[in-house]
Amino acid sequence: MEINRIGDISAFVASVKYGSYTHAAKHLGLSRSAIGKSIVRLEEQMEVRLLNRTTRSLSLTDEGRILFDYCQQILEGLEEVDHVMASRRLEPIGTLKVTAPHSLGHRYILPILDTFLKKWPGLKADISFTDRFVDIIEEGFDIGIRVGEPKDDSRLLTRTIAWQKMQTCASPQYIKLYGSPQTPEDLAKFDTIFLNGSNNRRSWKFKTDSGIYVFEGPEKMKIDSSDAILASAVSGFGIIQLPTYITQESIDQLQLIPLLEKYTVEPEPIRIIYPSKKHLSPRIRMFIDYLVEQWTVLPPWERKDSGTKT
Repeated sequence: MEINRIGDISAFVASVKYGSYTHAAKHLGLSRSAIGKSIVRLEEQMEVRLLNRTTRSLSLTDEGRILFDYCQQILEGLEEVDHVMASRRLEPIGTLKVTAPHSLGHRYILPILDTFLKKWPGLKADISFTDRFVDIIEEGFDIGIRVGEPKDDSRLLTRTIAWQKMQTCASPQYIKLYGSPQTPEDLAKFDTIFLNGSNNRRSWKFKTDSGIYVFEGPEKMKIDSSDAILASAVSGFGIIQLPTYITQESIDQLQLIPLLEKYTVEPEPIRIIYPSKKHLSPRIRMFIDYLVEQWTVLPPWERKDSGTKT
């Protein structure tokens, strides 16, 4: 027979947790007799004994232990529904801590965050735009924006919201003086400028007939800022590889010329990452939803359908 009495389930779980009908009744605001009747109904429905009863204690039978585990999950699920629905009625307050790559953050996160904060005056923001790797759990961030395929981390959830295409380019002055590479292997003969973070240096990848070719230098310069790398290329210091959302304006203004375009690899995902807590606070959940909504109308990236995963 199906269990269709939530009150009976609550009485059973409380009796086990508190060790007696009397304490369960006090916790639930019922009489001891009502608790006893609920347990009897469950046993009749299941056609098994759930509890061993003495005048001083209760203990679970083997069947009771199995049912107790399931009943706990049922009640926890109902509590979670209550929490989620209550959260959706709350306005976001407190401090939203966000981190993102420097150029991406300045260009596309900051304007959206600005309008979000104006919409919710009870909310503040603590922002870190940096090209170094940030462990959002260790450093206490609510949300991070990250580029590239996700690494397995059970502490985090991820949601792909856009795609980043890399562009190799150099200034007309540099090309006039030194020429341009015809294949990715030629890059070793030229001055190249790499992004250098505190924990990693980004390699350049190219798609060739024999597979992915990875260029790791030697480089002429390493810089820890994408904007500074862009400025150095425009000034004629060498060849760079940066996302198109950083380089495209300079290319349109003929300050930079694309190189090795036929070797360009597939776009890589831009993702929101956030801690895998059972319940997201309204400020985190609502900003994620707002960011996704706003980015669906942005022009710089190819967009694909995506979901949430660990």
